[in-house]
Amino acid sequence: MSKRRRVFVGTTYAVVWLLCALVIGVAVFFGSSRQTTLASHDAVVTPNLSGQAVLRTGPVLPDLRLPSGSRLGVVITLGKTEVGSTEALVERYAFLASTPAGTISKVEGAVRDMAVDAAVRGATLGVLPLLLWALVGSARRRELARAAGSWRGGVVLLILALVVAGTWAPWEPDEETLEGQQEWLALPDFLGPEIPVPAEAAQLEVLGGATTSGARRLIQSAVDTYDKSLRFYDAAEEAAAEIEVREPGDDETVVLLVSDRHDNVGMDAVARAVADRAGATAVIDAGDDTSTGSEWEAFSLDSLDAAFDDLDDRWAVTGNHDNGPFVGEYLAGLGWDVLDGDVVEGPAGGRMLGVPDPRSSGLGTWRDESGLSFSEVGDRLADEACAAQERGERIHTLLVHDANLGSATLERGCADLVVGGHLHVQEGPTPVEGENGEVGYSFTTGTTGGAAYAIALGSKLRRPAQVTLITYDAEGLPVGLQPVVLQTNGRFDVGDYVDLTYEAPAGEQSELDDGPATGPDGDVLDDEVADESTDQPTEEPTEEPTE
Repeated sequence: MSKRRRVFVGTTYAVVWLLCALVIGVAVFFGSSRQTTLASHDAVVTPNLSGQAVLRTGPVLPDLRLPSGSRLGVVITLGKTEVGSTEALVERYAFLASTPAGTISKVEGAVRDMAVDAAVRGATLGVLPLLLWALVGSARRRELARAAGSWRGGVVLLILALVVAGTWAPWEPDEETLEGQQEWLALPDFLGPEIPVPAEAAQLEVLGGATTSGARRLIQSAVDTYDKSLRFYDAAEEAAAEIEVREPGDDETVVLLVSDRHDNVGMDAVARAVADRAGATAVIDAGDDTSTGSEWEAFSLDSLDAAFDDLDDRWAVTGNHDNGPFVGEYLAGLGWDVLDGDVVEGPAGGRMLGVPDPRSSGLGTWRDESGLSFSEVGDRLADEACAAQERGERIHTLLVHDANLGSATLERGCADLVVGGHLHVQEGPTPVEGENGEVGYSFTTGTTGGAAYAIALGSKLRRPAQVTLITYDAEGLPVGLQPVVLQTNGRFDVGDYVDLTYEAPAGEQSELDDGPATGPDGDVLDDEVADESTDQPTEEPTEEPTE
């Protein structure tokens, strides 16, 4: 075979393979689906060419759709979830719709995964026709071609036609369904002129008709929640870009500290705006991103990840309400460095150590402990930190959910800064002189989700929401703290920047320390009572948990 002939044959094989791979890949892609957890539901995502994102909500609520912005569309079929009532579910939908970044990222990721899988399958299966062609050989191909032109070839074609007709069954009349009696209505038309619809939701369409008239009240309530959430958190995000915070020096690194989000995804974009304003290049998460640690709360972790996905450095520990392994494993799968007792490289190349909270938690028994006790974990954490110090590798940042877990480490003088959350209010920074004469600080940041109790999901803050900016020097030593608090009325209060000098006398509290925790009557509470008063109410809250 001549060289030109070989090139022609090779090119032909490549073109045929590419066409086969493309056809098979497209067929596999549009015939595939992906199971995931989305918007607090088990869900199935299926791609199509409708140019619409269609949400199949189930038998009770009407389906929704929105232009996808491209020729490619998706159908999202929602499955089971955990919720107390239909009204609470609709309110949750509305709140998540006002902060869609995490949900959109999750759907896009599912579609990308299906596209990659389809491309791999298409490329692999596209080789099979070429292999079969080569294995049959030219002589046998000529024989098959002659047979195809005879009566036997006609019989084969007739059989194929019968198979197609039997599968299609064109004589079977289509049975009329409820969906066939409905039509897609723009949201303003569905609700009527008396209900104002935010401009951002004007393109949303509802599958409506006589069967969905009872859902209008729920949708109206959801629109109101959506509008409140959108206006409050959008305004806060805008305002965050204008706050006055300390600018870092050329050799300094700023890290954003968040904690106790408790599913309030509305604060994620606000927290990121504060980080951008301060020049923060990394984020530390002190836990309690969820309320129960359940898989349906993956939407909260998706939102957190979407807000900070472009940052290379993201550290986290799980809190007492992040019950079970799900939260830590999920964040690790998203690329977060979830600390579990090993010394890792921290901000600015310093050393960081952290552990998950040892207490398991639900909404009512947060003091329950499993495995090692709280104090035992604290002692072992101190052993690890002090062992690192003996090796000449002093811990610059000790990350825990509850700063009390780092008390033993500070008392032994084996860390520069212990940071945590858990109490939902700020405490510190408080200098502690260790047994070895080394000074370290304990600092508790307030709730980033504005959580009054274990639930923060809602269209407004239940209490002030806080993030804290931590400044590190070129050696990774934490040298300053600055709190930023969003009040429930939308106003930002920026605290003074406080230097961490490591020369304060033992027991002296800094100017940012709010002092000991107090009860409703003003009495000072000990640590255990203080924890219970801030993280677990003795009475039910008066406001609905889905506001």
